[in-house]
Amino acid sequence: MKLNFFDKLIGSGFYTGYIPFASGTWGSLAALVIYLIPGFEKPVIIIPAIIIFIILGVYTGNKFDVVYGKDPAECTVDEVVGMWISLLFLPKTFLVVAAAFISWRAFDIIKPPPARQAESLNGGLGIMMDDIIAGFYSLLLLHLILFIFK
Repeated sequence: MKLNFFDKLIGSGFYTGYIPFASGTWGSLAALVIYLIPGFEKPVIIIPAIIIFIILGVYTGNKFDVVYGKDPAECTVDEVVGMWISLLFLPKTFLVVAAAFISWRAFDIIKPPPARQAESLNGGLGIMMDDIIAGFYSLLLLHLILFIFK
């Protein structure tokens, strides 16, 4: 199987997956740069973007899985989606965005249950699901912190 330009662009999180070190962090940073585009945080924009990238992530993740092996570092579309999920319905301030990035990366690396178990799913679904779950953990933590300290 050969990856075309579109597969590589989306699957690698805008080519961040091809950075030879910390590709997941670079993919998360790419998602953050897109999030910083004025208006992207609006639910009417970010929610459809998340849904579209989940679908594309499963599709391209299946291809990356065949070409590079199980949950390859080259596939970072899952980090893009997880980062965006962690930012849903939050104030777009430097402190909140920085906290979202840090908590998202921590949950993505630690993978508390059931994120770790979701990773064992086959192909693109396994690539995407653990990061979707980790993104929701980050989202819930940040909303809880804001609720308590606001």
